[in-house]
Amino acid sequence: MQAPSVGGVMLPRGNGQTVRLSSGASLMDFAEKINANPAALVSVMFNLGEMVTATQSVSDATLQLLADEMGFQLEIVSRDDEDRELLESFDIDFGANEGDEDQLAPRPPVVTVMGHVDHGKTRLLDAIRKSNVVAGEAGGITQHIGAYQVVTEVNGEQRPITFLDTPGHEAFSAMRARGAKSTDIAILVVAANDGVMPQTVEALNHAKAAGVPIVVAVNKIDVEGADPTKVRGQLTEFGLVAEEYGGDTMFVDISARQGLNIEQLLEAVVLTADASLDLRANPEQDAQGIAIEAHLDKGRGAMATVLVQRGTLRVGDSIVVGDAYGRVRAMLDENGNSLAEAGPSRPVLLLGLTSVPRAGDSFIVVDEDRTARQIAEKRSARDRNAAFAQRRVRVSLEDLDKAIAAGSIEQLNLIIKGDVSGSVEALEDALVKLDVGEEVELRVLHRGVGAITESDVDLAMGSDAIIIGFNVRAEGRARAAADKEGVDVRYYSVIYQAIEEIENALKGKLKPEYEEVRLGAAEIREVFRSSKFGNIAGVLVRDGIIRRNTKARLLRDGKVVAESLTIEGLRRFKDDATEVREGFEAGVTLGSFNDIKVDDIIETYEMREKPRA
Repeated sequence: MQAPSVGGVMLPRGNGQTVRLSSGASLMDFAEKINANPAALVSVMFNLGEMVTATQSVSDATLQLLADEMGFQLEIVSRDDEDRELLESFDIDFGANEGDEDQLAPRPPVVTVMGHVDHGKTRLLDAIRKSNVVAGEAGGITQHIGAYQVVTEVNGEQRPITFLDTPGHEAFSAMRARGAKSTDIAILVVAANDGVMPQTVEALNHAKAAGVPIVVAVNKIDVEGADPTKVRGQLTEFGLVAEEYGGDTMFVDISARQGLNIEQLLEAVVLTADASLDLRANPEQDAQGIAIEAHLDKGRGAMATVLVQRGTLRVGDSIVVGDAYGRVRAMLDENGNSLAEAGPSRPVLLLGLTSVPRAGDSFIVVDEDRTARQIAEKRSARDRNAAFAQRRVRVSLEDLDKAIAAGSIEQLNLIIKGDVSGSVEALEDALVKLDVGEEVELRVLHRGVGAITESDVDLAMGSDAIIIGFNVRAEGRARAAADKEGVDVRYYSVIYQAIEEIENALKGKLKPEYEEVRLGAAEIREVFRSSKFGNIAGVLVRDGIIRRNTKARLLRDGKVVAESLTIEGLRRFKDDATEVREGFEAGVTLGSFNDIKVDDIIETYEMREKPRA
């Protein structure tokens, strides 16, 4: 069956046939799937009120609109599925069968520390690593993701444990969720003096969603008001029942500040891993894993902290990390020591990538550099198309002229630069989720790792964008260019300050809202006739203030007789007055309005700008 023709060209009718496309696909991609002319699809979209070119990346909603019109079922391929298909085209199977049973070897558990802000997560990692991270954190809040491996003794055996150091502030929930996905066990830190708090529940839900066992560290048992028993009772309501209460969750009372019971906590992690999980991996296959963090070093270039999940990573391997690629030039452990290879569950800092990957990107080792470059370029093109599709403002043809004429589409454009990719991603994620109504929108034009450059300033100039520098500064010439051109560059070291200021800026672009504020009421005791001023009301101010030039309404027997009046004349005896307070008498004129009677009530009010919630 054929659909009606467009411009003399017959278009195929889908009849429920499924079309699989990636997010950010173009009409040309759609046309290839259904064997149609791309120009004809452009005409179809025009008839549907959408002006789209054949090669332009369009949103998922636009693709769905086109599919519905032509009778096709649209299936948007997820990023993971698309990545899997891409790798399969190169005969690479990510996360695949690791081999026979005899090829698998035990691996250390990977642990994420979660919990409410200020409950001592960083101090706990501090005590575990015996190094001071808190002193280097702005506001005492962890800003970056790192990874560390420690060794503890359990039953006379040395057992390594890998820790992912996820940031503690609520704005980093996206990073925290991603940390849980790469995690075997979660340590939930709860302060014994505070108990369960909102972020405690949020962290608990992330761990449950990832399906990982939980060990509870009840911290601050040395402070006044500490009640570890109360914490156990509160967490029972969320399904975490302590072993001493007949449950299967291990609770350990600790003091991170004094280093109390840290070894017992590590032992609990190992025992939970042994009891609940079969942690084994094949160390002989090509390495695969996940990027925990990445940043740009001035002397050494792009550097990424990666967690090897299976296989063994070696110096000299060709590697792809998201849309970055390269050859591993060197690997460092958490103490800065060089490593020749890294096995399963081992975090390492690697050098040799051509660009900075994103935190959370998967990495694979491939046979040769050419394959690595091709995979990286395809991933980069896919992500760019998806980004273009998201950035497009969807305005119908009917509304376009009105929107431009009325100036109703307000935008705040941002360029985000940071020292590490995890912080940039978390900041963008938090800002994009800001909700201040439909009148204004926020667009992130560019984000990147490293100092603010002249090209960033040029982009900001051409698009009236604000540049946000998170733990980075503008370089000399870039700073001079920004000063000369008046580009707004904001510097931050704590993420929630950036979010708060941008939210206020968005609210500042909204049209002001006003609310009526009642000032006072006066009862008319007598009416005086004047040939010059008309009727003058002799009033007694019952409550509040009667102020000259304010708005007023007249009430008679409880009903509004007249609205939008103005107190034009206000006198105390023979003298003009600016305002008259409760309990005093005055003479009032309401401009040209003269229909006033004894016992009427004059109520005054003013319109004040209402702060946005």
